[in-house]
Amino acid sequence: MHNLSMATLAGLSVAVALSACSPEQNWREVSFDGTSVKAQLPCKPDRTTRSVPLGGVPLDMQVVGCESGNATLAVMTVALPSATDANALLTGWQQATLRNAQVKEPRNESPRAVWQGAGFLPLAASVRIQAQGQRGDGRAVAVDAAWGAVPEGDHVRLVHAVVYATGKTDDLANTLMEGLRP
Repeated sequence: MHNLSMATLAGLSVAVALSACSPEQNWREVSFDGTSVKAQLPCKPDRTTRSVPLGGVPLDMQVVGCESGNATLAVMTVALPSATDANALLTGWQQATLRNAQVKEPRNESPRAVWQGAGFLPLAASVRIQAQGQRGDGRAVAVDAAWGAVPEGDHVRLVHAVVYATGKTDDLANTLMEGLRP
């Protein structure tokens, strides 16, 4: 019986090792133009830059994202003008993201956890949220998102990372969040 358990354990170890090498989990480093911010994504990302209104001011947001298995991952960043309230903009960004994902917060508990990646500023609005939402077509979606800010010369750069998936996202999201760095 002991040999069967060891054989099963060995088989599972090989399966886990092979799954880490699958094309869906081919982690690579991505960077953003004009900044030192870097992220790790498990698939070849698409890139775009678009003007978005944050705090009533149009700002250029860089976005990288890809699909891996049952999940969509994205990392976004935007440089704020000097003397801009980063906390207020992070809070607004969180509200917009949760509203778009149709997340309904639990009544008696907060899904918000303080989040601060290495090199990120210790802001009150730097949080990680794990919640259930709904896609536009009504299907359920798990959302795991983090928002933070990094100093960049005389201004601050906001960073947002998110995973949308049809199932559990813990390992995928943890690797994404841990791979963010200024």
